[in-house]
Amino acid sequence: MGYRAPRILIIPGLNDSGPAHWQTWLQAQYRDARRVTQRDPSKPELERWAERIQRTLEVAGDGEWLAVAHSFGALALVRYLADHPDSPIRESLLVAPAEPDKFGLAEALPHLRLPRRTRLIASSNDPWMSAASAARWAHRWGASFSNLGAVGHINTEAGFGPFPLAKAWVDAARQRAAAEHRPQHASFLEWGFAI
Repeated sequence: MGYRAPRILIIPGLNDSGPAHWQTWLQAQYRDARRVTQRDPSKPELERWAERIQRTLEVAGDGEWLAVAHSFGALALVRYLADHPDSPIRESLLVAPAEPDKFGLAEALPHLRLPRRTRLIASSNDPWMSAASAARWAHRWGASFSNLGAVGHINTEAGFGPFPLAKAWVDAARQRAAAEHRPQHASFLEWGFAI
C-alpha cells in the first residue's frame, strides 16, 4: 500500500466548537478530517475526554494523525498523549489551552516532555490561561511556543472564524510526514546510469 498522508483530528473544547469556530472551518478544509465528539461537551471531565480521543482513533482505523486541540480539548489531548506513548498521533497543535488550575487538574497532567512533536499557541489576554502559564506548560511539555498577542481565547467570540495559521501548521506537518516517508533512493549516477 502506498503512502497515506496523516489525517486531521479535531479536538474541541467545552461546549464543542460551533459552526463559526475556526476548528469547524479547519475540519472543512480536509475531507478526511475527524472530530472528537464528547458525550457531554459542557462537562469538563479529563479522563473521559481523553478516553474519547482514544475511542475516536480506534473507530477511524489505522494511519497517522495530526491533532488540533482547543481549550479544554488541549488538556484532554495532553493527558491522552501521556497515557498512550505509542499513539498514532504524530504531531499536535494546542491552541489556547485552558488553565489546568481552573479545573483542579494540574497534578492530573504530565509535567514532562510529551512523546510527540507539539506546538502551543497562546495569547497575551486569554481569560482561560495567562501567557506566562501557557509558556510554563509549553516548556514542561517540550512544545514550541507562540504568543499571538492580545487575541483573547482564539475562538469565535474573539473574532476567529477562519484561522490560516492552523491550516499552515497542518500543511507543514503533512509536508514533514511526506518527507520522512519518501524513499531514499540511490542516485542514478551511483549505479552508472547517465541522466
